[in-house]
Amino acid sequence: MSSALARYEDFLVRNVSTISSVESTLRSVTWLLPGRFKDAELASEALSALLNVTSLYHDTLLARIAQNDTKRKPILPIPLHTKYTRAWCEKDRIYKWAARTLELIRFTQLLIEMGMRRKFSEKTRWRGIVIIECIKVILRLVMLGITRRPLVSPAIPERDFDPASLPPSSIHSSPTLVPTTPPASPPAAPDHLKNNHVPLQPSSLMMAPPPPGRSDSSIEDYLLPKALTTSSVRPSLQLVTSLSSVQDWLAEVIYIIRPFIYVTMLSTSRHKDRALLTALAIDILSRNLRRAPSSSASVERDEYARRDRDLVWYLFRGSAWELYTRPKLESLVEKAAHVPGLSLISAVVKDWVPLIDEYYYYTAI
Repeated sequence: MSSALARYEDFLVRNVSTISSVESTLRSVTWLLPGRFKDAELASEALSALLNVTSLYHDTLLARIAQNDTKRKPILPIPLHTKYTRAWCEKDRIYKWAARTLELIRFTQLLIEMGMRRKFSEKTRWRGIVIIECIKVILRLVMLGITRRPLVSPAIPERDFDPASLPPSSIHSSPTLVPTTPPASPPAAPDHLKNNHVPLQPSSLMMAPPPPGRSDSSIEDYLLPKALTTSSVRPSLQLVTSLSSVQDWLAEVIYIIRPFIYVTMLSTSRHKDRALLTALAIDILSRNLRRAPSSSASVERDEYARRDRDLVWYLFRGSAWELYTRPKLESLVEKAAHVPGLSLISAVVKDWVPLIDEYYYYTAI
């Protein structure tokens, strides 16, 4: 088994650019499958889940290769979210596996719901959804107890480099395989770098004074966004400050348990609007209780901005979806169906609309 895994990893690192292109193409195909044949949405979601899980494994492997390459210097700075989550994954093993398990559940939860809807009763399906949300709450509370900081999403580092930028020394060996023998002689310098010892003669454009209509403020406006900030030099684990007060903890805990409360009410009550209003009230309460991050806390500010954007998903649930959003969307689709160039998009959206009524995780937050 280990030898087969090692051969697959070697194949991956040798063909990383091609595999990334295939993954991107297949992801596009998943958007077009629903409505094309019987159980097309199941095939689409199964393909999407498989791609997400394999991409998670590929990202972990490629990040390990890039990290072990001491000669590699990233052209662009590492995103702060990646620095923060990677630091916690390296610091605490429980956090790393809890975060990975949470991502695996997020990738497969809709596929699991589709399977339960076809094999079991409606009541059993909702019990399964409640169990999934219970597991997710437990994992999030474990990570919250470890970090003692607001959780960010995703909880694992994302790919922060182009796989094609891996140096040749990295793509000829795998972390699982025995390292290959290095070449006898270093590669020759490119032709355009052979004469770089010759000094560059100053150009007349460099010596000329700036135009009379241009001030130094334009130069400052260009340089200021590129200057280092306090977040750039702060230790990775300190990019998000710890929760200090009871109010901060309460805001984070009720945000974590809100999906579990919502699906529990949906599974035990016929009044969907009551569950919807309860979940919305919990979200608003958590938003009002949470602390206001400082201007330099960009990771925390981005996370709170994402949570605020997620409130839009309430328009795709309950009476808001049935009485307002769906009629508006269906009317827009009908109009777009007669517009050249938009008919394909309207057909895809029309095939997706019934799935929002049938499955919870299509609009889950």
